[in-house]
Amino acid sequence: MMPIATRPKLDLRAFALAAAASLLRDKDDAQEARYLREHLALVAPAGSPWHARLRDYVTQPAPSDAFLLAVAREVGLTLTEVLAIALAVAIEDDVMAGRALAFLQTPVGGSRPTLGLLAQLLADIPDQGSTLDLLSAGAAQRIGLLTIVGEGPLAERAVAVPVATCFALRGIETAWPGVAVGSGELPDIPLASSTAEEARKQARALSSGPNRTLVIRCASAVEARAVACKVAASLGLRAAFIDTDRIAGLTPWLLLRRLLPVFCYSLAPGEQRTVPALTGYAGPIVVTCGPDGSVQSRGEAAPSWRIAAPQRSEREDLWRGAIGDEELARALADEHRHSSGRIAELARGARHVAAIDGRDVLERRDLTAAAWTGDAKGLGALAQPITDAVGDEALVTPPRLRDELVALAWRCLARDRLTESLGPAARARYHAGVRALFVGPSGTGKTLAASWLATRLGIPLYRVDLASVTSKYIGETEKNLADLMARAEHAEIALLFDEADSLFGKRTDIKDSNDRFANAQTNYLLQRIETFDGIAILTCNSRARFDSAFSRRLDAIIEFPQPGPEERRALWVAHLGQEHGIRLRELNQLAATVDLSGGHVRNAVLAAAAAAHAEKRTVRYTDLVSGIAGEYRKLGRQVPAGLT
Repeated sequence: MMPIATRPKLDLRAFALAAAASLLRDKDDAQEARYLREHLALVAPAGSPWHARLRDYVTQPAPSDAFLLAVAREVGLTLTEVLAIALAVAIEDDVMAGRALAFLQTPVGGSRPTLGLLAQLLADIPDQGSTLDLLSAGAAQRIGLLTIVGEGPLAERAVAVPVATCFALRGIETAWPGVAVGSGELPDIPLASSTAEEARKQARALSSGPNRTLVIRCASAVEARAVACKVAASLGLRAAFIDTDRIAGLTPWLLLRRLLPVFCYSLAPGEQRTVPALTGYAGPIVVTCGPDGSVQSRGEAAPSWRIAAPQRSEREDLWRGAIGDEELARALADEHRHSSGRIAELARGARHVAAIDGRDVLERRDLTAAAWTGDAKGLGALAQPITDAVGDEALVTPPRLRDELVALAWRCLARDRLTESLGPAARARYHAGVRALFVGPSGTGKTLAASWLATRLGIPLYRVDLASVTSKYIGETEKNLADLMARAEHAEIALLFDEADSLFGKRTDIKDSNDRFANAQTNYLLQRIETFDGIAILTCNSRARFDSAFSRRLDAIIEFPQPGPEERRALWVAHLGQEHGIRLRELNQLAATVDLSGGHVRNAVLAAAAAAHAEKRTVRYTDLVSGIAGEYRKLGRQVPAGLT
C-alpha cells in the first residue's frame, strides 16, 4: 500500500517542494503545510534561500536524479524546467505532494501544478528569464517532457509529464503505445558473421559519420529487426521499433531508456516515405523496410543497406548451429540459398515436425516438411501452394524435354556459385535468380513439370493467383507483385505464373491513359523479374504474345510438344498403374490412335476408374473408351474411328 507521504530526502523534488514552501503563510499549519516545511528545512536548514544549494547539488546529484539531469544536458533544459519536471513527477508517486500542491492552489485547481504556480515558486532562480515563457514554450515543452493540459488562461493551465516518461525517470521499464523495445516475443535469429560485422560498421558510421539515418532493406521483417537490434547493440543502445504515427513526446522516453528509434515501413514500388522528425532528438535513426520504395530523412535521401543472402560457408555455419548435423548442414548450404532468418525459421519448424513423430534428431524430411507446411510468410493471399510431390516416374516426357528439365534443375542448384570461376563480365550484374518459360498447348505437362522441378529441388511451389495480384487501381499490381517476389526470395519458394502472358505481355502503342499505365506496369514487371533472386516458372500456350525484350531476361525457354505415340503409351501406363484389365494390344492401340495430351489422358483414366469403382472391378478397355469419348467431346472433336 502506498504511504501517505514519502520520507524527505535531498533530491530535485525536495528543492521543488521547498520552493513551494516559500509560498506558505506563517499561520498555515495544515498537514500539507508541515509537509512542505519539512522539505524546506532539509534543503535550507539555516534559513537560507531554498535555491542556495541548487547549483552545487546538480553537479553531484543523487542517483535518483541522474536520468533527468542527463536528458537535461543533452537537450539543453534550464534549471527552471528541470524543477518543474521534478515537481510534476512527484505528484505521480507521492500522494502527499499532490495534496500539498492542491492546498497551495485552492480554489483554482487540483494537484497538478499550474503554470501560474510554477511561475511564482520558481521565479527566484537567477538568470533563467521569464519562468512562464520557459515552461510554456521552452525545450521541455517542445520535446514533450512537459505537456500543458486543460483550457482557460495560460497561467491556470496545469503541466504534466507522460506516465511512461515518469516511469523512465525512475528507471522503471514500461511500454510506449505502438513501440516495441528489442526483439520482445520475436524468435531469436543468429546472423551471418558478415552481416554482424557489417552491422558494426554501419553503427560506427551512424555515430561518427555525416549521415545519421540508415535504411535496412530486407524481405523478412523479422530478420530486419534482428539486424536493427545488432546495430543498436553496437551503439550501446537497444532498438525501439516504432509502428505508430503518435510520436509526440517520444524523445525523452527514448533518451531516458537509451533506445535507438527504428521506424518500420512497408513501401510499394515508387512510394516515398519521409521519416518524421523527433523533436529534440539528434542521434542516429534506423528504418526497416522491404526492397522497394525510397526513404528520406532530414531533407535528403537516406543511405540504404540491403541485407544479402549469406555466403555458402556462412550458411553452413548457420545450419550447423541450428540443427547440429555436420553432413546435413553441408548439403543444405550447397543446395539452398536461404537467409539467416529463413534458416532459423525452418529449423524451428523441423523440430516441431520431428516432435510430432516423437524424435529428437532432425532429418532432411523434417526440413522439407517444414518448408512445405509453413505459411510462406504471407504468400497465401497472393498465391496458392501446390503441395503434391512429383517424382521422376510420374513425369512422362520425350528424352529431349527431360534433358532440358534436368539441365534447368542443375542450373537452379548451382545458381549461387555459378559465376565463381567465370570472368568479370559474367559476374557483373549477375543475379542468382532463375527464370524459365514453359511453352506448349494445354495439358502437355507444364504445371506437372514445375511440380517435378520443385520436388527435385526440395522447395515449395506456389501458383500465383493473378486475380489477387492484378488490380484496377494504379500501382497496386506492382505493389502486390513486389511483395510477392520479396517474400518468395526470402523463403526460397518457386513461383509458378500460369498464363503468364496476361502479366508479361507485349507493350502496346499509346493511344490513351490506360495504354500508358499498362505499359508502365509491364516495364516494371520486366525489370523486377530480371532482378528476382528466386526461381520463377512461367507458362503460356504461345510465345507470340510476349514482348521481345522479355526473352533476354529468361534463363530457359522450354517447349512442351504434344506427345507422340511412344510418350502417349508411357502416359497410359503411368496413369493406369498395375491393377487394370487392359491388354498390351489395347494399350498399343490407344497410343497409336488417341492423340490426347497428358492432361486429357489423366481425365480419361479417372473417368474410367470411377466407372470401374461403381461396379467394384478393375478398369477395362471399354471404360477407357468411354472416358476418351468424353475428352473428345470437350475438345469438340470426333472420336478416332479405329478406337472401338
